[in-house]
Amino acid sequence: MVKYNLSEVRRLDALINFDSAEVKATIKILLQDKSTKQNIIWATDTYSNYGLYFEDTAQITDELVSGAYSRLIQPRVYKALEAQSNRTRKHAEVFTPSWICNLMNNYCDEEWFGCKDVFNRQDGESRVTNRDRIEFPEGKTWKDYVDSRRLEITCGEAPYLVSRYDTTTGDMIPTEDRIGILDRKLRVINENVTNDAEWIKWVYRAFQSVYGYEYQGDNVLIARINLLMTFVDYYTERYKKSPESQELKKIANIIAWNIWQMDGLKGTVPLGKPREEVQQLSWFGDIGNSISGDNGDTALFEQTVSADEGTECIIYDWRADRSIKYSYLKKGRK
Repeated sequence: MVKYNLSEVRRLDALINFDSAEVKATIKILLQDKSTKQNIIWATDTYSNYGLYFEDTAQITDELVSGAYSRLIQPRVYKALEAQSNRTRKHAEVFTPSWICNLMNNYCDEEWFGCKDVFNRQDGESRVTNRDRIEFPEGKTWKDYVDSRRLEITCGEAPYLVSRYDTTTGDMIPTEDRIGILDRKLRVINENVTNDAEWIKWVYRAFQSVYGYEYQGDNVLIARINLLMTFVDYYTERYKKSPESQELKKIANIIAWNIWQMDGLKGTVPLGKPREEVQQLSWFGDIGNSISGDNGDTALFEQTVSADEGTECIIYDWRADRSIKYSYLKKGRK
């Protein structure tokens, strides 16, 4: 096992801490693969030297990320340079610094709002946060913004969705200066909601509106934990206490649906059979042939298919309250 000194341990745990109470309470949910009704798989040979349970096709279980293995999975910034190089070569894994994520998110918001620099102004590799209340254009409301659906493809640790830390430096970012898509939605909720019940309702809706897929299982898990801890950060900041167990489990279930493991070229669980490539995304139009989904801690649908049979990935349309095959979206049906 890799050994760290005390200062390194504290820095590692500040980013992704498998021993935290919040992660321990939700890890079984965060490991779920809703498409297979099993767990996500490693889908990388990075950990194969630890034995059969760590080979690329093996499922990741809570025992493999706890106890002596609780610091085995780490963000890319803390992986050995050789491991980073191998993953870049094999899976084109290159993480984007937060300032570039911010530029791209700013551009998306410029399109939505019809004006520039709504949340912040980028100045080279630094930025100046807009401290004023966010104003919305005529015909659009803060609720429309929260409900607008966004997808981060090949999301890695999900730096476009949430920005707890800079993925290239490991530096933590205060909540008021975060630039992720979900961070922006949570800021808008904070500015417009005072009632506790309404606040939690709209926070759930914000999480339901952001999606991401990733091939490698450790990245999927890190991304899911990043979203979970983002919820914890904003909840704790607002209420000066930790979320209740049921609140954590509900948000973890949303995250497990919305951040899923997929081979993006095939639309299937990694290492499954190739599927015929289809067309462009059309987010949640009038799509038929839905599959029964769930709102609880486990996925409920009729058949469990192993990854080697080319399992098609399913995702959840929370507004329609149903799960659908990802491939239906790529057919471009309106």
